[in-house]
Amino acid sequence: MKLTVIGLGQCGSRVADQFARLNSKARRERKAVIAPNVIAVNADQADLTGLKYIQTDHKHRILIGLRQTHGHGVGKLNELGAELARADGDKIVDAIKSNPYFYQTHAFLLIAGTGGGTGSGSLPVVAQMIKERYINKPLFVLAVLPFEHEQDTESRTLYNTATCLKSTFDIVDAVFLADNQRYVEKDASLVNNIEKINRQIAEPFYDLMCAGEVTQAKNVGTRTVDGGDIMASLEGWTAISTGRVTLPSFRFPWEINKKHFRDKALESSRGTQALEATVGDMSVSVNPRDAGLALYLTAGPAKEMSMDMVQSVSSYIKEIAPQAVIRGGDFPGEKHFIDVTLILSQLAFVPRIKEIYEKGTIYGQDHQIQLDEIHGKIDALAQLGKDLPTL
Repeated sequence: MKLTVIGLGQCGSRVADQFARLNSKARRERKAVIAPNVIAVNADQADLTGLKYIQTDHKHRILIGLRQTHGHGVGKLNELGAELARADGDKIVDAIKSNPYFYQTHAFLLIAGTGGGTGSGSLPVVAQMIKERYINKPLFVLAVLPFEHEQDTESRTLYNTATCLKSTFDIVDAVFLADNQRYVEKDASLVNNIEKINRQIAEPFYDLMCAGEVTQAKNVGTRTVDGGDIMASLEGWTAISTGRVTLPSFRFPWEINKKHFRDKALESSRGTQALEATVGDMSVSVNPRDAGLALYLTAGPAKEMSMDMVQSVSSYIKEIAPQAVIRGGDFPGEKHFIDVTLILSQLAFVPRIKEIYEKGTIYGQDHQIQLDEIHGKIDALAQLGKDLPTL
């Protein structure tokens, strides 16, 4: 599956940067192109400069709102972010349609951090703009939810998230949710933490996008998961994850062909072990029983993926997500691991969304009351000096 990837704001652009890295990795290792056009859009010039993998020309790194912000961002005001996206939206559309590989892509993926200003404000605006112009291409969103400390200390962050998600959900075909807090390593440095989190958010898409785009016969699975399977498995709130089991580093050829019965049993269980790791580390906390659609992909060396393994993975998913329509397949693309990627979509209930909507509504009401009180006090103070002469 080929995607046109557009990162909005600081967080969205940095995650999009990881998709550009994955595209280079896919071309180098698997002779596949999975994201031929990756674009970063931001109102902050310094953030755009700090990207590593996205091309540096003005068609791939787009600065919006230069006249209003002078290249220094919108200060968490998502209303201003939306206004700038409306004003400079033609830059984004021009960058999309001028790319020679655009019409080879199957869908759009918009990425944004929901707690900031530029990303959360521009996401629904850009989504609506794309949906109106390219009605035949599915439109997906990867929404990155804020850290706990952000929503606890910066109330505006929660309000931005709630309004962004509400405004975006009805426009797009599916919203992938990635909760920043689930990826945090407490003792790691801030720079390393953010870099690793961005990688972890993007990584689960890698095998899925490669599976239908590989050009070498050895990488084609028995049951290929291609763009049609993926698009048919995405609707509404969506979670994604990849779990991994490391294979023994070296074995003699006769050890592969003559397995001890215990080793054979262990081999068959590797798929379910990877799946358990996947379910326990979904991009957002959900109950698989709330999913209406599920898609899985088992990746590993062809000799290590048996029919027993694939059947056990499929049966396990049916057990934990009994209401879901399940699609899946295998991908002999990995060399040293067994990876299981799982998408749970058409989620009927997401606790994190419920929390965000409830707290965001309270903040909106309280904030308006506070604004009215502040303006009242300012007006009262001004009245005290109304009889004084002006110099």
